[in-house]
Amino acid sequence: MEYRQISDDYSVSGQITTEDVATIKAAGFKGVICNRPDNEQPGQPSAAEIRQVVEAAGLGFRHVPMVSGQPVTMEDAEAMATALDELEGPVFAYCRSGARSTNLFLAAQQIRG
Repeated sequence: MEYRQISDDYSVSGQITTEDVATIKAAGFKGVICNRPDNEQPGQPSAAEIRQVVEAAGLGFRHVPMVSGQPVTMEDAEAMATALDELEGPVFAYCRSGARSTNLFLAAQQIRG
């Protein structure tokens, strides 16, 4: 599993599996955000499946889904800002490729000031 660091407390990746959670925890992340809607792609693990393993590992989890190819709305940015405020960092976020997670983070930063 590869991921990109966007800030000191935020990194992104493409879709993760339940097996990746141990690696995420070992890397020092304290929270996970899923920015992918369920059933976007056949065989994709659901947010609930990932949440169960993430929380069992002692990490925080938030689901802030955004449809691929759509512009970030104010509601999306606010939901992401709330998730970031609620989770202890550093935070690991994922979607299909990492692009939505990056764009949502940048939009949330504009709201957060």
